[in-house]
Amino acid sequence: MNLPAVSRYARCIAASRRIRWEIDADVIRGRDFDCSSDFLPASLSMVQMLPFLDAGQRRFFSQVQGRTYANMFGLVERFIGAKIVEVTRDHATGDQVAMEALVRFTDEELKHQELFRRLDAMAAARMRGGYRFVPEPNAVAGFVLGKSTWSVLALTCDIELFTQAHYRASIATDDSLCPLWRDVFLFHWREESQHAILDELEWRRIDAGLTADGRDAAVTDLIALLAGVDGLLQAQATADAGYFATACSGLDGGERQAIAATFLAAYRWQYIHSGAGDPRFQEILADLLTPAQLDRITTALATLSSAPGLRDAA
Repeated sequence: MNLPAVSRYARCIAASRRIRWEIDADVIRGRDFDCSSDFLPASLSMVQMLPFLDAGQRRFFSQVQGRTYANMFGLVERFIGAKIVEVTRDHATGDQVAMEALVRFTDEELKHQELFRRLDAMAAARMRGGYRFVPEPNAVAGFVLGKSTWSVLALTCDIELFTQAHYRASIATDDSLCPLWRDVFLFHWREESQHAILDELEWRRIDAGLTADGRDAAVTDLIALLAGVDGLLQAQATADAGYFATACSGLDGGERQAIAATFLAAYRWQYIHSGAGDPRFQEILADLLTPAQLDRITTALATLSSAPGLRDAA
């Protein structure tokens, strides 16, 4: 992590060239989803909190969350790609190595968006009708991109760090998952590993140009973005819990409440807390922020349950 920035950009270019993959030739390879298997591991879905579900219901629970998991990445890559295009312009007449690394980053994010659109269409053909992905990607991107570049890069770095953590700790180690779904996140992880490095480089570059007041305002923006993500998760958890309960007849009121609570708890862990608590993310924040600013973020993370935000843009 102590290499000069130019060397780190160059290493990301080399890795991008080496691991480049294509959607049909390398990932899908003519396959379809195996709906007799789980999509999302229990360590992420939290299905163990619902002991009253039978084996088929537990599998369907993982598939509903898995479909949303893929859609969430398609969603966030809309604003990530747009922001990387923006910061790439800073290098247009300067560091051409950095520019190439970021152009490759953007190209890969566009490819990932296409992949996740394809996956949702494939899932729709195999799963019961009625599933709904609540947020509208362009509206969400508009909300996020209205915040400071520092805060958007911070959120992006958070997302791409938890992507790696989820794959290494949960997805890569679970041989029971649908083979196609598992391979999707293997190939996704390979490219996201470079993106997280570039996120940090650009985040630190932007930070170096901020005043103390500007950095404090950027922290305020990051807190607003985290609250916005929580609002989005509340809306999607409600939609997914309703879809699941409709498909699984015979659930009583208490069971339905437990299912809704578990969807939300799982989504908050997956998309907020697993990233915010990532050791590398915490290390970067500690390098850039004062203790008081860190405390503001910690307090906000503890009180997200009632936050409004992207739900209003969805």
